[in-house]
Amino acid sequence: MTVEAKIIEGDCLAALASYPDEFFDLIVTSPPYADRRKHSYGGVDPEHYVEWFLPRAAQFFRVLRPTGSFVLNIKEKTENGERHTYVIELILALRKQGWLWTEEYIWHKKNCYPGKWPNRFRDAWERCLHFTKSRKFKMNQEAVMVPMGDWARARLRTLGKNDLVRFDSQVGSGFGKNIANWLGRTMAYPTNVLTFATECGNKGHSAAFPRALPEWFIKLFTDAGDWVLDPFVGSGTTCEVAQALGRNSVGIEILPRYCELARRSLAQQLPLTEIFAHNEA
Repeated sequence: MTVEAKIIEGDCLAALASYPDEFFDLIVTSPPYADRRKHSYGGVDPEHYVEWFLPRAAQFFRVLRPTGSFVLNIKEKTENGERHTYVIELILALRKQGWLWTEEYIWHKKNCYPGKWPNRFRDAWERCLHFTKSRKFKMNQEAVMVPMGDWARARLRTLGKNDLVRFDSQVGSGFGKNIANWLGRTMAYPTNVLTFATECGNKGHSAAFPRALPEWFIKLFTDAGDWVLDPFVGSGTTCEVAQALGRNSVGIEILPRYCELARRSLAQQLPLTEIFAHNEA
């Protein structure tokens, strides 16, 4: 199956205007954080971040299918010794815009940046906020199941008869369970905490997230042949992963040097004729 990968140079607010309603199956992205990486993107003032983001989110809402998902990787900055509230404000504003805040996944960065601060510890996690347009959306839970591990066999060996078949809890709480359902199982559903290392070889981009992050969400929320959008694609990781998984993709990036990075990365995977480079005014 031939898939398409498009890298568009420009602001996603303007670039998405040419796309029809309900075109994409998944939007997964990590936008510029407020006042972070000023040398790369110029930064967005945290006091105006929601105002800046909402018009773009309105376009995301328009182009997303009713069964689609929007995954937003973002993290609050610290300012004057406390966390800023712009992410919380953005969540509330997106809900008013019509989005359902369906879930929050935590990206645990197991090799987080070292450091020492007088009032906090190292930042080892980031938010991955999951928004949808409806309560019924595409979700392939079996695609991201994880191995049970040796603990299951060891635990089940020590269970007695009352443990193996228990339809009511011993304390009478009503929260019964049948542990026999675990017998013979080798895979389990994951939690909403995702442990991935940060990307060390970031291809010259100041904020590349690891391939495993978009890969997990693409597997979970799309099927082969679906369309994936990253409106802040940076060096092109999302499009690379989507292509490898047999999904079509569109990446939008405002900075020409990162567009070139993304196109070069895709050229290593795709025939050049399959990379469509669009320039938006």
